[in-house]
Amino acid sequence: MKPPVFEYRRAESLDHACELLSVSGEDSKILAGGQTLIPMMNFRLARPKVLIDIGNIADGNQITEEAGGIRIRATTVQRFVEKSTVVRARLPLLQHAIQHIAHFQIRNRGTIGGSIANADPASELPSMSLALDAQFELRGHGKSRTVAATDFFLTYMTTALEPDEILASIRFQEPPLGSGWGFHEVARRSGDFALAGSAAVITLDSGGKCIRARVVLLGVAPTPVRATGTEELLLGQRHSPQLIAEVAHKVQEVVDPESDVHVTAEYRRNVAEVLAVRALNDAFRMADRR
Repeated sequence: MKPPVFEYRRAESLDHACELLSVSGEDSKILAGGQTLIPMMNFRLARPKVLIDIGNIADGNQITEEAGGIRIRATTVQRFVEKSTVVRARLPLLQHAIQHIAHFQIRNRGTIGGSIANADPASELPSMSLALDAQFELRGHGKSRTVAATDFFLTYMTTALEPDEILASIRFQEPPLGSGWGFHEVARRSGDFALAGSAAVITLDSGGKCIRARVVLLGVAPTPVRATGTEELLLGQRHSPQLIAEVAHKVQEVVDPESDVHVTAEYRRNVAEVLAVRALNDAFRMADRR
């Protein structure tokens, strides 16, 4: 299939892209890697009148170390982050999750910001932004603001981005010392979109008690979701099979799945709890070894 007719404009910088957005607004779409947008246009699911291409701006791949975290330019391709030794050392959960995104050919073109801005609830990067307390830098023509990941995802493939704004960078917070993580998802085949998934980041004190927790689900609600009730139950607790079973069941409070041609809503609901158990067990084991 072919997309509807559109105007093509190439941005020379992020500032130039913001300027172009301020003119075309709701009639335009940002084109970065194009791994989602182009298929959607071909199927007539997206009909922008203007495409603003940011895929060729200078220094598109940027990873910057900061105190307490890492800032990644939104135009950075996923494979670049996956291969980064800095990310491997400081944000291993992020690197691990990226390896589950489609196939490496897709990751060679798809960008970090493009996946997050697209906000597919079954995608790995939106859930990572919640698990790692990300802050998003949003820029428009002559303006800039920062939005927390918890406030960014509104509903299915809808975010807090205004029509004249672009996602410029993402700051992922490095978990504290003494933290462990786990990530599990299920898909019909390797490289397919996840049917459901869960990530956990657990921080233990010297006595083995949980002092900080992040538990995130993907593919089981209109947005990626944090299971805050589960997180609260974990605080002050030591690992035990009984504890994990109890707190994992608590994820049902935020799970709101739908049935589709692949699986039923009931399947997603049940699998979400199972994957939460696996992610939590991995996170506790890893934290306990540190």
